[in-house]
Amino acid sequence: MPVYLGSCHCGAVRIAVEKSAPPASLIDCNCSICTKKGILHLPTELSEFKLLAGADAIHTYRFGSDVAEHCFCRHCGIHVYGRPRNSPDRRTVNLRCLDDFEAIRTAAEIVPFDGHNHPKDKV
Repeated sequence: MPVYLGSCHCGAVRIAVEKSAPPASLIDCNCSICTKKGILHLPTELSEFKLLAGADAIHTYRFGSDVAEHCFCRHCGIHVYGRPRNSPDRRTVNLRCLDDFEAIRTAAEIVPFDGHNHPKDKV
């Protein structure tokens, strides 16, 4: 099983993602926050995501429905992972925080997600 390691810019927050196969698709959300941050989301099950270090360095930003969590390093400000509003039982990892992000990005399909027009009242 592929294990992908990654971190925020300063290295305070370290993560691992263990997938049963290389990711086939990534999500490019056009909502206001994802667009401004330039995130490519790698959807993960809770069992695939591990926070290796930096739990004390994570800050969480919420807005709108207050369901989605945008988790970033309080030291360098990099968004490392989050909890999506439409799948709160999963995590999405900022692909660009993974050490092997370029190899994953070129091998996976990038799927647009219309978060800009996503109903605010749906979870």
